[in-house]
Amino acid sequence: MGVKHVPNDIGRLWWERALQNLAGGVDSPVRAGVPVGEPTPFLVRGRGSRVWDIVGREYIDYLCAYGPVLLGHADPRVTEAVARAMCDGPVFGATHPEEVRLAERLRGLFASMELVRLVSTGTEACMGAIRVARGYTRRERIIRCEGCYHGHSDAMIFGAGASSLSEAAISCGVTRGVAGEVDVVPYNDLPSLELVLRERGRHTAAVILEPVVGNMGLCLPEAGYLAGVRELCRKYGVLLIFDEVITGLRAGPGGAQAVVGVTPDVTCLGKALGGGLPIAAFGGRKDVMSVLAPAGPVFAGGTFSGNPVCVAAAHAVLDAIAATEDFYPRLEATARRLARGLADVLARRGLPYPVVQFASMVDFMFRPGPGHRTMREARQADAHAYAAYYRAMLNHGVLLPPSQMELMFVTAAHTDEDIDATLGAADEALTHAAR
Repeated sequence: MGVKHVPNDIGRLWWERALQNLAGGVDSPVRAGVPVGEPTPFLVRGRGSRVWDIVGREYIDYLCAYGPVLLGHADPRVTEAVARAMCDGPVFGATHPEEVRLAERLRGLFASMELVRLVSTGTEACMGAIRVARGYTRRERIIRCEGCYHGHSDAMIFGAGASSLSEAAISCGVTRGVAGEVDVVPYNDLPSLELVLRERGRHTAAVILEPVVGNMGLCLPEAGYLAGVRELCRKYGVLLIFDEVITGLRAGPGGAQAVVGVTPDVTCLGKALGGGLPIAAFGGRKDVMSVLAPAGPVFAGGTFSGNPVCVAAAHAVLDAIAATEDFYPRLEATARRLARGLADVLARRGLPYPVVQFASMVDFMFRPGPGHRTMREARQADAHAYAAYYRAMLNHGVLLPPSQMELMFVTAAHTDEDIDATLGAADEALTHAAR
């Protein structure tokens, strides 16, 4: 801790090698760090709340792989379960008992998931949910909310959140046919949603959104918004899909839907479910999910779907949560402590930026006024100030997401000492950001 993050020959060498061998130098665009002016550090190790880069510098980690790290890096309960599963064979191409047991556990946690299908990524979960909705309703159109990110499939990538800059254009790989089947409306805007449903509701299969948005910064639903979406979907015979890939196991045992008291027809899970390994799921009402092959005509499958290693990791995560007394209250208390501390730091410096916190997620944007409600408002944030703040925090041994559209994640491994060190770093870093 405390070692300055400065350009070094080793880091430059690896970045040059990456550019020569990986498309764009990365395997996921946000890692290039374009919004902050430099790629993320080359990381080689993680343990608990800390990560280390290629030259040995240590950081308190709030990137947390954009959400999957819930227990902490390399949690021994997960690594031991994965090692045991590897010894018995990592993939079979046949159903095994533990994937059945995992589906049972997910059904017990999420009342909306009467039948479950396991997949490997959040992108696949959302793709499967959309395909099921179309097969069930026999309708083609989909409604999304601007700023909600549902993976990188053609129909989901334009007008999305996270760090995607994709447009509904062939230059971004999106055909007019695909774009023409999707309506994108503002989040937190019931009148806009109702207008689209009045015009095209009889052709619309589903509305998909994040109940609490984590891909345009942290954006909370206004009072009555999600209940209003639920009612409009019922009125027009449209399925409601909640993308809880981020919030699913972070908001509590029943996800954000349990917190807000709104039950969707289909739910998508991922990220934290695997404890660092790639596993995801989608599930919903029995009549809806029964259109999936082999019971119905809608195909969704994959060689690695429900593989024993990732399933073992998911069981280990759920076991750890169940075995830890007050797991979620303690996790939220840590996040709340961070949020209140950041708010105090901002207030002392006379900076009118709102700190937003939900469960184990924390965020503030360089944008004055109340917390943003839409993607349009999120875009008003000062990107240059965030870039300066990000680099200054890195110099103080704190790793943040390399984009203001992402957010800080807290894990069960973060300590009060971590939070205190982070707040001290933020106090110093905001001086640089202000300049």
